[in-house]
Amino acid sequence: MSRSVAWDHPRTSLYTDHYELTMLEAALHSGAAHRRSVFEAFARRLPDGRRYGIVAGTGRLLEGIKDFQFGDAELAFLDGNQVVDKQTLDFLADYRFSGDIWGYPEGEAYFPGSPILIVESTFAEACILETYILSVLNHDTAIASAASRMTSAAGSRPCIEMGSRRTQEESATAAARAAVIAGFGSTSNLEAGRRYGIRTVGTAAHSFTLLHDTEREAFEAQISAFGPGTTLLVDTYDVETGVRTAVELAGSKLGAVRLDSGDLVAQAQWVRELLDGLGNLDTRIVVTSDLDEFAIAALQSAPVDVYGVGTSLVTGSGAPTASMVYKLVSRADDAGEFVSVAKTAKNKASVGGRKYALRKLNELGIATQEIVGIGHRPDDDGNDRPLLQQFVKNGELLPGWTGHEGVVRAQERHAATMAELPPVVRRLQRGEPAIPTVYEED
Repeated sequence: MSRSVAWDHPRTSLYTDHYELTMLEAALHSGAAHRRSVFEAFARRLPDGRRYGIVAGTGRLLEGIKDFQFGDAELAFLDGNQVVDKQTLDFLADYRFSGDIWGYPEGEAYFPGSPILIVESTFAEACILETYILSVLNHDTAIASAASRMTSAAGSRPCIEMGSRRTQEESATAAARAAVIAGFGSTSNLEAGRRYGIRTVGTAAHSFTLLHDTEREAFEAQISAFGPGTTLLVDTYDVETGVRTAVELAGSKLGAVRLDSGDLVAQAQWVRELLDGLGNLDTRIVVTSDLDEFAIAALQSAPVDVYGVGTSLVTGSGAPTASMVYKLVSRADDAGEFVSVAKTAKNKASVGGRKYALRKLNELGIATQEIVGIGHRPDDDGNDRPLLQQFVKNGELLPGWTGHEGVVRAQERHAATMAELPPVVRRLQRGEPAIPTVYEED
């Protein structure tokens, strides 16, 4: 990975829902707005049939919370549209988050009920972050969870993220970041490279070949520009002819050929034989064309070297959201004592109380349970692992969780957590969560 470059973050304060601010206004009027409160982001369940999920988006979220402020333009909009009253506008004009934020680090696995993010502050400060927190975590976690399944299916073969054209522009940058956290080696998205120091790659599309009078002329131009180690797209016309022309022009130093259509398993096999027969033993085969984790798994027996994944990745491979919710789980009463609160509606119940999480490991270091203590830290029997890390203290962002450094740290966390989870997580068949979540009352 390269180094990231500083960039101007836009204000994030209006990336929210109208009712967040009307709740604030009503709470200011009732006098309850400044009660100390604990909010929690969690998922009641995993996407149907999934065995685990991977947390992502926290670094982006922390960057955004730092810029969650109301300047003149934002306040003028709220005032002009009569969203809130003068008292609330005055509060928002001075808004700066001053509380604490804890959570699962990016790259960490999570399960139903895992306390993925905990926000401790006043109700006024924490409640208006709800929509922004959920929009970032739900999107990025969905992408990282899908990406993890793909890299798991790919094994040691690298994956390239190339889904920018299949989603909104900011979502594309976020998706590239989330994919790299979950094991992808590079992206085609240049903005992700600029912001987060992610390695970017790319050569040419079919239009480049069609621009030239012949495929040979297109290949000659690409080799002249980038050298024989480039990757040539060989299926614009006839694949065999394309491979032979590529080898003729680039010789044994041809870096790779890319296949983007047809029966990729069968095609990769005979293209490998053709390349070897022509003396290009080191030329790699890159495959693209609407891959997902199931297609990648089906290609395990094929002589493929690199996978390029687009649409399925940036749409969460059938699960475009992590279905996280953000709930008030504890708040101070009139005496200043914290009391647990919880929603009890059917099918949408939550568990009250401030949470502490521990991953219980067996003697081999393999995870067996997610232990969530309510109001207390679960006992560690010696080789268990606490899961919650502090990201923000008294409103100040702690170092190491954002930018390029945050992505590298998350990549390392993902690799470690995947090695720790039971082997069942690598199965693509539908099943129950790989480990159960167990609540411990104080």
